[in-house]
Amino acid sequence: MKKAEVMYAWEAGFSKGETRKWLNRQRTSYHKNGFGYFAVTLKDSDALIGQAGLIKSEINGETVVEIGYIFNNTVWGHGFAYEAALACVDLAFNRFGIQRLYATIRPENAPSIKLAKKLGMCKTGEYVKIYQDKEMPHDIYVLDKT
Repeated sequence: MKKAEVMYAWEAGFSKGETRKWLNRQRTSYHKNGFGYFAVTLKDSDALIGQAGLIKSEINGETVVEIGYIFNNTVWGHGFAYEAALACVDLAFNRFGIQRLYATIRPENAPSIKLAKKLGMCKTGEYVKIYQDKEMPHDIYVLDKT
């Protein structure tokens, strides 16, 4: 999470303190909601290559469940994010009974937009997320359980 090229949607890599805060958010989510982000590892070596999962977020004043993923840039383009995201969609709909899944994506993040569309998500709007006192426009993508 410290690699700027990986964390470009946040416009900088995370410091140790920010990473610790992120991990604490995930632990809290697990305890409160039963889900959060999961470590993604390679089957053959157990090497950590990223994370993907579900998290409750607030979008325009509404609490929603969001799918998200962050992968090391060394494994981009190999289908790992798609494979992990599909597993998260399955968990959301079939284990947790979630009826609508969201993804918020920076408009310039073409790979994540492509992945959201590949999952069947549709853009439904935009909103501005405030991160470290900076306004960051995001597109809102939605996938309904069918």
